[in-house]
Amino acid sequence: MEGISILLVEDDHNFGDVLKSYLEMHDFEITLAPNGLEGLNQFKKKPFDLCILDVMMPKMDGFTLAKEIRDRDQNIPIIFLTAKNMKEDIVAGFKLGADDYVSKPFNSEELLVRIQAVLKRSRSEIEKTEDPPEYEFGNFHFNFPVRMLTYQVSDNGNPQKIKLSPKESELLKLFCKNKNKVLSRSHALKEIWGEDSYFTARSMDVFITKLRKHLKIDETVEIVNIHGNGFQLLEKDQPEVSSK
Repeated sequence: MEGISILLVEDDHNFGDVLKSYLEMHDFEITLAPNGLEGLNQFKKKPFDLCILDVMMPKMDGFTLAKEIRDRDQNIPIIFLTAKNMKEDIVAGFKLGADDYVSKPFNSEELLVRIQAVLKRSRSEIEKTEDPPEYEFGNFHFNFPVRMLTYQVSDNGNPQKIKLSPKESELLKLFCKNKNKVLSRSHALKEIWGEDSYFTARSMDVFITKLRKHLKIDETVEIVNIHGNGFQLLEKDQPEVSSK
C-alpha cells in the first residue's frame, strides 16, 4: 500500500528490523523506534497513517505511548503487539482506543491482513462523513460528521456539547439508525469492527459503557441490553408538561 506511513515501536531490535523489512516489501513506509519515548518523539515529528506499538517496552510502555498519541490524534489507528495474551491487557488496550491487538508470536501475513483491515475501516469511516447525517433522539442532537453529541436542554440555556471518539460515533450512528429496534451484537461488530470475535466484542462493550455515560443526563433515552440478542437505543415517551 504505497504512500502509507506506519510508526512501528518495538524494543526487540532483531524482531523490529525483520518486521520493518517485511512491511517495506509490501510498500509501506516504516519508521522504527526502539522504545516508547523515541516512538513519541517520532510521532511528534511527522504525520503517520497507522501506529503499531509493542506493549512491554523500556522508558515508556505501549499503553502510555498510546495515551500520549490519543491526546494528540483521536483518529489514527493503533495496533498493539504483545507477548502476553492476558484478557486484562487486551481490555486495557481497547479502553485506550486500540483498533486491533496481535499476540506474539504471530505470522507476518496475519499482521499484514490486520493492517489492511484496519486501514480499510479507517478509510471507510472518512468516506462516510462525505454524506453528513444528523440525528435527533430524546433531547439530543447528534452530528455524525463532526462527532458532536449535543444535549439541548440546559438550566442556563447553553446546550451541553460532547465530543465523541470515532468508534463512539460509529456505534451511536448505528443505534440511531435502529432507534427503538433491537440491534444485534453480531451485526454491530461486523458493521463497525469487521468481525465478530471475543476481542472485538470486549471492545464494543467498552464503547457502549462510554455511550451510556454520555446519555445518562437524559432520562428519556437509554441503551438497554436485550438478553441473547443485543442492544436497543430506547427512546421513552417524553413526560407531559403540566399547564398549571
